[in-house]
Amino acid sequence: MAYLCPVNIKSKKMAHPEFQVTNGKDDKFYFNLTAKNGQVILSSQGYKGKDGCKNGIASVKKNSSNKKHFERKDSKGGQYYFVLKAANSKVIGKSQMYKTSDSSENGIESIKTNARQATIHYI
Repeated sequence: MAYLCPVNIKSKKMAHPEFQVTNGKDDKFYFNLTAKNGQVILSSQGYKGKDGCKNGIASVKKNSSNKKHFERKDSKGGQYYFVLKAANSKVIGKSQMYKTSDSSENGIESIKTNARQATIHYI
């Protein structure tokens, strides 16, 4: 499952936090959740349609408040990241790579804080 940010979406003109939805070069829809500072904190898989992407966003909003839905991982390069899973254990989104486990934990807290209040912006 590939998680991409198909375009550079950080912008001072956009209100943050928000879910930024893009249509990738592969004709799939992706979302990125941004924090209040505009940094991407969670990226989705590709969805075949806009409705599927909207359902993914709803799932992030629903499941991000439960710490049990975050699975912490280590990369082969010694960095840390996490995935957010739905109640059915399917991955909803993946974080960026972090240099320390503490930074990764801060990313989780940021998602828990920002996801529910984030608006949706179609790019």
